[in-house]
Amino acid sequence: MARLSGFPECAAASRQPFGPVDRESASSVNASVVDPRLEGRSVKRIAFPADLIAARVAELGRDITAAYPDGDLLVLGLLKGSFIFLSDLVRCIHRPLKVDFLVASSYGNETVSSGFVRLVYDPETELEGKHILLVEDIVDSGRTLSRVMALLQERHPRSLEVCALLDKHIATHLTYPPKFSGFDAPHEFLVGYGLDHAESFRHLPYIASLQ
Repeated sequence: MARLSGFPECAAASRQPFGPVDRESASSVNASVVDPRLEGRSVKRIAFPADLIAARVAELGRDITAAYPDGDLLVLGLLKGSFIFLSDLVRCIHRPLKVDFLVASSYGNETVSSGFVRLVYDPETELEGKHILLVEDIVDSGRTLSRVMALLQERHPRSLEVCALLDKHIATHLTYPPKFSGFDAPHEFLVGYGLDHAESFRHLPYIASLQ
């Protein structure tokens, strides 16, 4: 089947493949000097530039397309942090799919390390019998992710996997480690491309360190 002319495969389809992250050049960019979106605040460095993110998202889209040759695929975005990543990612997946969202909230005694999680917004789409791909912005401690995955497994999906943009690799005993991962994240406070600090910086097209 011929492709429709004038419609790129995804936002990053025309970019060249990339090699290892050049952290030296990325860290040398001082976004506060040139970016009015920071409202005068400074960031330590740009950890992942926009073009690097776009190229990696395109690769993830190809990997996900190949991993699901059949069946119903439901891409679930864990809000709020995943919303930009998910919107770019699904446009790079070349097979039929559906999109839905969920919101998880921790409650109870915050000093309890195990924590408790409830779904504040439950997906409206039926999950049973579908391939479920949960899209997460960053895997940190992994406690919320583990509980959310346990709740989703109770809905009897055909398969259940995680796609994370960033992984700090500090989570232990994850039942569902990310099958698809964008970047190994530094142990810094990161903002941009959906990640926030007090609801600011989500709209930045790159990912930067506030530290």
